[in-house]
Amino acid sequence: MPLIPFCGRCRIIGRFFLFVTFSLFLSAYSSSVKQPIRPPQAPASISVIAVGDMMLGTNFPENQLAPDDGKHLLAPVADILASAHITFGNLEGSLLHEGKPRKQCKDPTRCYLFRSPPHYADYFKQSGFDVLSLANNHAQDFGEAGAQESMQHLAKAGIRHTGQEGDIASWQVKGLKVAVIAYAPFIGAHDFLDTEKAQHQVMQLADSHDVVIVSMHAGAEGLDALHVPFKEEFFYGENRGDVAAFAHAVIDAGADLVIGHGPHVPRALELYKDRLIAYSLGNFCTYQGMSVLGNKGLAPILKLSVDNQGRFMQGKIISARQKRPGGTVLDNHHQAARLMKKLTEEDFPDSALQISTEGVINRKDPLLERADKAQ
Repeated sequence: MPLIPFCGRCRIIGRFFLFVTFSLFLSAYSSSVKQPIRPPQAPASISVIAVGDMMLGTNFPENQLAPDDGKHLLAPVADILASAHITFGNLEGSLLHEGKPRKQCKDPTRCYLFRSPPHYADYFKQSGFDVLSLANNHAQDFGEAGAQESMQHLAKAGIRHTGQEGDIASWQVKGLKVAVIAYAPFIGAHDFLDTEKAQHQVMQLADSHDVVIVSMHAGAEGLDALHVPFKEEFFYGENRGDVAAFAHAVIDAGADLVIGHGPHVPRALELYKDRLIAYSLGNFCTYQGMSVLGNKGLAPILKLSVDNQGRFMQGKIISARQKRPGGTVLDNHHQAARLMKKLTEEDFPDSALQISTEGVINRKDPLLERADKAQ
């Protein structure tokens, strides 16, 4: 093999050292340059807990507060309420020290005007609530001033709120932007009866959020209001709206979950365009002022997971019941789940949901459905 001339070896060695030097320079430079931060990936799912009406006690027109100031009322279910990424409920009445009611009571013994001590907001926070609705027929029992003060006390306790016109809860949950907007056919609230306006609002929220949750306080009240009627409902001559038409309309506009309350009894569930609708979650924790007899005392806790597009994945109806003079306790007989299963099967016979007697909610297997129908 011929020897490489001396000058040739010099050139090769020089190029080698030049290559090493340049490589070391690039390594040092790249380590000194700040690398771009990759945005966190959205979670595969988030969990939501929703319950119905709550009023922990009123001091108007006379003191009807629990003996221990209401501290025990939510304690038996607090661990469950705190177990989701988002926990939602409907707050009836106002949180304020004093104030004049918006309307006068002809019979003080039948006065359904609710005024709770402001520090009750802390009890909701301690029990796991993240956001509360103020869209209902008692939110303005003490006028606009009472509603505004309620929002202030909730915010001070670290609880988001929605429901009064223009008030929308919006925040980040595990990397997802979530909005909650509450509607009701009552003064001061986002107008449940103006479906076109509601669709426009939801469409705007869907454009800027990953998950949009809609609350509706609507429908007739009482033991005769268990079923979804698929038409406008009236209560004492007052138009309480068409809950099915409204729920479908807001999902068409981009809502991902619709939570109903107002009838004071549970109602059916529906899966519409992969989104869950709970037509009523009844009463959850109401100390005095409201009947808890029979089905009015059922207090379902709806827990579900949605994917990062808002589509329903799975869920469970955790059965609870109100026990006076105590608060809300778990029900091992699963009465709320059994009732909601029955109502779902009756009101939505072609439902894509399957609910067990213990309250587990899954999608039906379409292959098994077809096999059953073939038999």
